[in-house]
Amino acid sequence: MESRTGRSNQRYNSKGDRLVAGVVPLTEDKTYVMLIQSTRRKGWVLPKGGWEIDEECPEAAAREAWEEAGILVQIDYDLGDIRETSPRKKHSSSKDSKDKPRSLYRFYEATVTSEEPDWPEKDKRERKWFTYVEASELLKDRPELQTALERSTMKR
Repeated sequence: MESRTGRSNQRYNSKGDRLVAGVVPLTEDKTYVMLIQSTRRKGWVLPKGGWEIDEECPEAAAREAWEEAGILVQIDYDLGDIRETSPRKKHSSSKDSKDKPRSLYRFYEATVTSEEPDWPEKDKRERKWFTYVEASELLKDRPELQTALERSTMKR
């Protein structure tokens, strides 16, 4: 049970944006959303990751939900594209940070059908259910993730 790693199969659009697929994983009654601990930054995020060349976007989103959160999901709605708006982080090299590709996110609303006890990133991440208000506050520093949550049909 391993996560896909590396970016050799990563999709990019004609503008050079890295294409990222993700889910807004909800309980069946749409009362709670599952967030996961970020491995790169502190805090909580939605499950998401690179959309690879050998899969369709909804498949990539469901794969990321499995790898990062250990959940099986039913994809319900396409929440559309969301452009990354976070400030650029400087690369460790002396080059300008503009060299790093921007991300273009495609999120899907999904119903969690199963939470598995073992999953590929179990040792790297915690997963937890939150209300809309809690999740919105936790995602405030990640506007693209907050937008995905806002576009969902989750109960406010």
